[in-house]
Amino acid sequence: MLTSIVRRQLTLLLEREDHRIDLAHAALLIAQEEYPDLRPGRYLRELDALAHRVRQHATAAGSVREIVEEVNHVLFVQEGFRGNAEDYYDPRNSFLNQVMQRKLGIPITLSIIYIAIGRRLGLPVVGLGLPGHFIVGIQADERILIDPFNRGAILTLDDCAARVRAVYGDRLTFHPRMLAPVSTRQILIRMLNNLKAIYAQSQDPARLLAAIDRLLLLDPGDVHELRDRGIVCQHLKFYGQALADLNRYVDAAPRAMDADKIRGVIRSIEREMAWQN
Repeated sequence: MLTSIVRRQLTLLLEREDHRIDLAHAALLIAQEEYPDLRPGRYLRELDALAHRVRQHATAAGSVREIVEEVNHVLFVQEGFRGNAEDYYDPRNSFLNQVMQRKLGIPITLSIIYIAIGRRLGLPVVGLGLPGHFIVGIQADERILIDPFNRGAILTLDDCAARVRAVYGDRLTFHPRMLAPVSTRQILIRMLNNLKAIYAQSQDPARLLAAIDRLLLLDPGDVHELRDRGIVCQHLKFYGQALADLNRYVDAAPRAMDADKIRGVIRSIEREMAWQN
């Protein structure tokens, strides 16, 4: 019952135009399925309070860079938020309530907090989908690139290139277009993809299915997520849903490289269902 209520709330939130979606609220609704006692309002008020503390100490005439320095002071000095490099793949790093409680997160969840506070302060802060290392940017008189995972470090283009190189080595070369702003939906999709990868690796099909369900709320037309949900549903013996998803996949992508393989899976499910009957 709670899951259906929370998903309905998330669906209603996602019906808004992208720039009107409250990013932090959406992230908290995603977390609420895992933490049923979570009350999003509590954490939204905490974000309000953090922004208020910054506002109290940042002068009205201060530059954007001075406000950024005050945000960094509140978040990373006073509150002690930091990147969880020691246990990067702990799923709690991807749930905003847990990040706010534990003061530990990964680049994207710490960036969500930074964006939420920046927007409360009227800063034009956006998420930047740097491959392998999410950061935020502020475009004012000058562009400021900020790394919330590393205590709000101010980055240069060379720093961004180094972060990409640290993750991908010679397999991917940094280009400034990698710093294009991403939408609210894209941020939420990236966060859920982190959870999806963790649950796939840990072989937790029920949570994996929940992550894919929410990815499809964000992008109902993503046929690859339909395929993946179908495979997970097959594993869980939810054969009706598996057939529906996999048939939709091969109808939408009949020449995909794995289309014949998926058709074989469909036939296998049909045989299993016939045997059960």
